[in-house]
Amino acid sequence: MPVLRSREIPPLPTKPLKARANIDPPATPTQGREQPATRLSPPSLTPSPKTPGSGSASAPSLRRSLRLASKGSSSAGHVGDSNEEKRIERRKGDVSKKRKLSVDNDGGFESEESKGVLSLRSGKRVTRRSSLGNGGGGGGGGDEEVPSEKRERMLREESVDIEKLQRNNKKEKVNSRRRFSREEKGKGQVVAEAVLESKAESPIDDSVSGVNLSTEKVTLPDEKPSKKNNKRRNGGRMEQFRDTARQNASRFAHFDAQEEDNNNFSVEAESEIPSVEQQPEEKFVEDWPGPFSTAMKIIRDRAENLNLRQGSSSSDKVHSVQIKWVPQKGKGKDRPKRLPPSLLEMSLRILVNNADAIVSLDHVPDSLRHRLCQMLCDSRRMNSNFLDLLVSGSPTEIRLRDCSWLTEEQFTKCFERCDTTNLTVLQLDHCGHCLPDYILHSTLARSSNSLPALTKLSLTGAFRLSDAGLSALVSSAPMLRSVNLSQCSFLTHGAIETLANSLASVLVELYINDCQSIDAMLILPALKKLEHLEVLSVAGLESVTDGFIKEFIVTRGNGIKELILTGCVKLTDSSLKIISETCPSLLALDIGNVTKLTDCSFGYLANGCRSLESLKLCHNAFSDDAIAAFLEMSGEFLKELSLNNVGKVGHNTTISLARRSRNLLSLDLSWCRNLTDEALGLIVDSCLLLKVLKIFGCTQITDVFLYGHSNSNVEIIGLKLSPLLKCMKST
Repeated sequence: MPVLRSREIPPLPTKPLKARANIDPPATPTQGREQPATRLSPPSLTPSPKTPGSGSASAPSLRRSLRLASKGSSSAGHVGDSNEEKRIERRKGDVSKKRKLSVDNDGGFESEESKGVLSLRSGKRVTRRSSLGNGGGGGGGGDEEVPSEKRERMLREESVDIEKLQRNNKKEKVNSRRRFSREEKGKGQVVAEAVLESKAESPIDDSVSGVNLSTEKVTLPDEKPSKKNNKRRNGGRMEQFRDTARQNASRFAHFDAQEEDNNNFSVEAESEIPSVEQQPEEKFVEDWPGPFSTAMKIIRDRAENLNLRQGSSSSDKVHSVQIKWVPQKGKGKDRPKRLPPSLLEMSLRILVNNADAIVSLDHVPDSLRHRLCQMLCDSRRMNSNFLDLLVSGSPTEIRLRDCSWLTEEQFTKCFERCDTTNLTVLQLDHCGHCLPDYILHSTLARSSNSLPALTKLSLTGAFRLSDAGLSALVSSAPMLRSVNLSQCSFLTHGAIETLANSLASVLVELYINDCQSIDAMLILPALKKLEHLEVLSVAGLESVTDGFIKEFIVTRGNGIKELILTGCVKLTDSSLKIISETCPSLLALDIGNVTKLTDCSFGYLANGCRSLESLKLCHNAFSDDAIAAFLEMSGEFLKELSLNNVGKVGHNTTISLARRSRNLLSLDLSWCRNLTDEALGLIVDSCLLLKVLKIFGCTQITDVFLYGHSNSNVEIIGLKLSPLLKCMKST
């Protein structure tokens, strides 16, 4: 650290020092800050003035207090005294401004006894005691002795001046060591926020081109940030997080496992989804002034006009269309009388309860045999004894809707002596446990033409049946027209190729629901060979895509009368467009649980497939207006309609059903909770041919509808405490 001298001071002659009795030098500079008054020297940085009356002019006077020096000189007059006092006052004002340590050329201190020493460690002045006896005069000792009272007063004033200097030094030291903030140093952190991150925030200033600059306040490690600043900063960040959460909430508010699985498309499936350029063509159906779009416009205008008439807001559209239906008077009070069962029904119940006592089924028609078998299977009373009665002789139909109780030994014993020459219908559902490949050659496929008259075969749930076993059965039944192989998990595309090669000219119906080992694109060449195919069911096959529908329908769509596409979750509106354009004779369509379909699908169906008799729309998100518009166009041909779990079904659909669907025989409105008693009453009283109405989950329905409608032919299924077996379709 360089040390500078303030001005040239003449060197002092070396003089002997008086012995310092009982005074030890301070161990540290801080211990020598306050010493007795006899040791203190003035803080002046200028040499002591030489008195004119000094004994030796060549010898300089010792440095000591200016006041003592002025009082101690005997030769100074009154004028000198006044001048000295003025100089003292002037120097007392400037002493705090000029504090420089003068060192000699050798680096030592000058006159260590007569001057204060500046400590390089603490930066403060350390004074040492100087002898007051060695006055500022010459060798003759021209100093006069100062009175004790004046000396004490002067020393007190000196101590006060020194304390002021020390306080000033402390302030300067604090100011020199104070930490400055980064803003004071001009080093504030500049953060650039991209415009894409916050488009909806405050507009960007014209002076900033494309980037919003904001300065963050940075706190140093030694500084403690204030609570207000922390709260403001944290509050701003939390607001940003909340805004981001609000923007993304719609995507995560509802989780659908099937929708999540649908996102993992294969490359082939993704290529079959219509591109962005094709989407305007999809929407063209809505804008085209055809019958469907006209019906949609009429329905929406009717609701808007009614809202304007009632003065209600546009948001209240659920019950905007009022249903006018009045229940019959007195019917709500008197419950209808239960009709007694028919004689045939009573007889069948007795036979079921005493099935073990039946010894023969000869001359019993097939219809009664079928009903009896169905009742036994439903009541879990079917056994091997009754099966022996069914297969005895030369039966024409064997219908067992549940063979889960049947073992391999029982099946082999019953069918190895059965005459299958006249057998036309063989239904062995849920026969996986009793029907492996190796027993077919001893029972059903004993020869290449052991089933010559068989036209309908149903082996659902035969999970032990392989491609080889099916090939043996097909070779034994060359006249098969209907094959149901649903839930046969071992079958692959080879089984379909076997059917196509053997039954290409006769096969009419094919059901391969939930056969997960079958790839839809691999069976496409085999399906194209089926010339007379009218019914195709691929429900539950995840490999069915728009490309599969397009290739198959374009080739064989003219003869298709029934399509079952339930659970084919990869299908979109483009598949319905192809079906409506290529299948003019389509009578039945099942598109339940195809979640990617929109209201445009109804536009295609209404303009193309106007002869539909059966339509199933379970678990879809179609709007009330679209369903009502379709019913206005094609509702008069419908005989079976299923709107199970279509939550948007409302009063517009109710009015269209009552007006246009007068030929309905079966209607499923389960879990449609927007329908009121008046809506169901209007539908039932208007559709006089309606025989079955399913309302599972419609807890809003009350006795006002149940005992107020006038249709005595309708059977309402799904009420509380009603038998569940009534809703099961008999096959």
